[in-house]
Amino acid sequence: MLLELDADQEVLREATARYLTDRVPVDRIRALRDDPAGFDAGYWQAGAELGWTSLLVSEEHGGGSISGSPLVDLTIAAYEFGVRSAPGPLASANVVAAALSAAGGEAHLAVLEALLAGETIASWAHTEPAPNDRLGTVTLTCRVDGDEIVLDGVKRPVESAGQAGYLLVTGRAEEGLTQVLVPTDAPGITITPLKTVDLTRRFSTVRFDGVRVPRSAVVGELGGAAEQVERQLQIALVILTAESVGAMQTAFDLTVQWAFERYSFGRPLASYQELKHRFADMKSWLEAAHAISDKAAAAVDAQSPDAAELVSIAKAFIGDYGSELLQDCVQMHGGIGVTFEHDLHLYLRRVVLDRALFGTPAEHRQRIAGVVEHLKERSA
Repeated sequence: MLLELDADQEVLREATARYLTDRVPVDRIRALRDDPAGFDAGYWQAGAELGWTSLLVSEEHGGGSISGSPLVDLTIAAYEFGVRSAPGPLASANVVAAALSAAGGEAHLAVLEALLAGETIASWAHTEPAPNDRLGTVTLTCRVDGDEIVLDGVKRPVESAGQAGYLLVTGRAEEGLTQVLVPTDAPGITITPLKTVDLTRRFSTVRFDGVRVPRSAVVGELGGAAEQVERQLQIALVILTAESVGAMQTAFDLTVQWAFERYSFGRPLASYQELKHRFADMKSWLEAAHAISDKAAAAVDAQSPDAAELVSIAKAFIGDYGSELLQDCVQMHGGIGVTFEHDLHLYLRRVVLDRALFGTPAEHRQRIAGVVEHLKERSA
């Protein structure tokens, strides 16, 4: 992602790349399509030891960044996930770890320690099956009943819910947005697997029917989670866009190599002017995607005032042009590009999935308009 990595960041990049290459080569990824989890527990636990789940956690809680910019560091790992279409709930797991660390206190310390060690998985149950809105509608209710919180509602899609030990659930109490950490084996939870285009990522619909948890399960303050949820959304979007850029880069490189190796009428495909123009377009989209993804990561990391705008710009641009780039790569490969045996579809699947998670490009363009209008009102 970054034009220049420092020595510690390069160690993280190289270790992640080497580990993913060894543990989940493309043949293994194809085999995982029939695996209910999409990956094995040992794979994720070893990844946690590399730092996949600890970068956004404070040093006080056993985490810490390697460069002083924790989210930027995490995008390095996310990019390598995209380059290899690797399995694992990288975005959701880090959102939960960051939220528990930011909330502090002793209530969730044991769960956080287990997440950092890779002994369990936690996922963020935020989005709901609201019509034409995958960005922010929250109707799940969190009702206070004595010393307990009662949850009722549906969350969809929730990544790795079937494999997770805990869910960080965003709900709405009388006091406002509230987040609750809920064990997945709590009575009243029903997890129904969903189908997805990605071979290794698993999602589910999670229904909460009168689920009761102690009041201590609240993460942060009851009714005071609005800023926390916005921060988590920005973190998730940064990780997803970095991953998408990695997939775009790999697909582009594969296609350039193919165009130079494949001959038609005695000439390599890369020598034809029409394809040169298309490669020029794709290269400009790719470079812009790198730039805006890096810019958004830095802004969210620094909690800059323009972070919300930049991260939505990144999601909208990469969502649109990432899909366009991958489709062009498929077309340039001809018939072989649409076969299961070729690797190209692995990256197309990843980009298409990431495009839909936490808001579509159209929804993020609406979000940008709202942010700009709010800034105008404040400056008036």
